[in-house]
Amino acid sequence: MKYTLLLVLFIAAVSTACAQSPNKKEKKMQDLPKTQVEVNAGYEVATLGAGCFWCTEAIYQNLNGVEVVLSGYSGGHVANPTYRQVTTGTTGHAEVIQIQYDPKVVSFEEILEVFWSTHDPTTLNRQGADVGPQYRSAVFFHSEEQQEKAMFFKRKLDESGAFDRPIVTEITAFSNFYVAEDYHQNYFNENGMQPYCQFVIKPKLEKFKKVFAEKLKD
Repeated sequence: MKYTLLLVLFIAAVSTACAQSPNKKEKKMQDLPKTQVEVNAGYEVATLGAGCFWCTEAIYQNLNGVEVVLSGYSGGHVANPTYRQVTTGTTGHAEVIQIQYDPKVVSFEEILEVFWSTHDPTTLNRQGADVGPQYRSAVFFHSEEQQEKAMFFKRKLDESGAFDRPIVTEITAFSNFYVAEDYHQNYFNENGMQPYCQFVIKPKLEKFKKVFAEKLKD
């Protein structure tokens, strides 16, 4: 199988952090004990961490072949974590998105291509001004095939010199996924005028749409 190695770096400088932008409509925290979600027939699942999940969600919502995008928390040791717990950096979780995609329309290689093109995978536990292990770059693989492809892609990118520094993306087996609170879902679409959306998410999304124009939903 031929692996696509197209990579365009568009890392925007940020001056505010995701954790510093709480939604004004603060809702009562709920236990969200979902470690698995129901997967539509014929679809596959990918779980990815690339910094603030608001940014990653907005990107994959526009990728053709992606049917479902959920923001949540993976890779930690605390059951049913809340956003406030995760932002302390002590629960072990990463902010992630879990997507369901149609492999007949978009391949896992293409999912990874978008992943490594839309964040900086060389900064440990950090994306711009968002700092902490909850913002780490991570691929939580759901199968040996996903593991092999992620490790292959990571190695090829390092060998190609696409980045000035080594890639520090964590590639580890999927263990849990907790759906984030309701106000984190569909965040950019519902809060597009907020400063973080305007100055961080919007420029990144516009660059993604320009580079991957042929892969966007109609």
